[in-house]
Amino acid sequence: MSAQLLSTSEGATLILTLSNPEHRNALGPEMYAAGVEALSVAESSSEIKSVVITGDGGLFSAGGNLQRLNDNRQKPPEHQAQSIEGLHNWIEAIRTFPKPVIAAVEGPAAGAGFSLALACDMIVAARNSIFVMAYSNIALSPDGGGTWSLSRVMPRQLATELLMLGDRVGAERLHELGVVNKLCEPGQALGTALTMASKLNQRAPNALASIKELLNEADGSSLNHQLAQERDHFVKNLHHANAGIGISAFLNKETPRYE
Repeated sequence: MSAQLLSTSEGATLILTLSNPEHRNALGPEMYAAGVEALSVAESSSEIKSVVITGDGGLFSAGGNLQRLNDNRQKPPEHQAQSIEGLHNWIEAIRTFPKPVIAAVEGPAAGAGFSLALACDMIVAARNSIFVMAYSNIALSPDGGGTWSLSRVMPRQLATELLMLGDRVGAERLHELGVVNKLCEPGQALGTALTMASKLNQRAPNALASIKELLNEADGSSLNHQLAQERDHFVKNLHHANAGIGISAFLNKETPRYE
């Protein structure tokens, strides 16, 4: 079977499953294109309020397909560059997608698989799952935004260690560092992520979209600019119908039902 991205849904949550059984869910161009398309459709759907990305067969992703990479060495460099652009288009689509995206990780999340998980807004991981930036083990450097993400979620020295030495790091260690949001027992990552997504689905979509946009901008913003952005988002959301629903429900001790 070729690499593919399976798409299903549970309630208001879209589930995207990395499926490439022969190569431990290694990523590839077909998955990248399907991922971008799936998010584009989900963005315009009022029925989808969150997304969970997981892996088939009890593991997340072994990263790149080494056989394909080796074959690409015999082709013009532009061929591999186009493939990486496909991955990067998907990473950017996840980061700019206005709805929450959760990674549900079982087993290994290696290389670009680790980068993919880091691109998500939150990570749920089985306690025995393993994360590794294995690029340097085969004389390569990272892609998928791995250096960008790691440099923002952990000290530079630790990010350098993971990237240069290619050592494995467990989910419990990443949870201690605040990179993994929630730990669960093996086999429970998807269910735990869907429970988290269900809670998110009950919140006002416009407010969640503002939070994600503000967080995306925060790293490159001065305090003055960020304060102005927060002001503008707050005013916009205050005058959204959902604010009326939320405030009224709170004052009347009711459960809000957002549009």
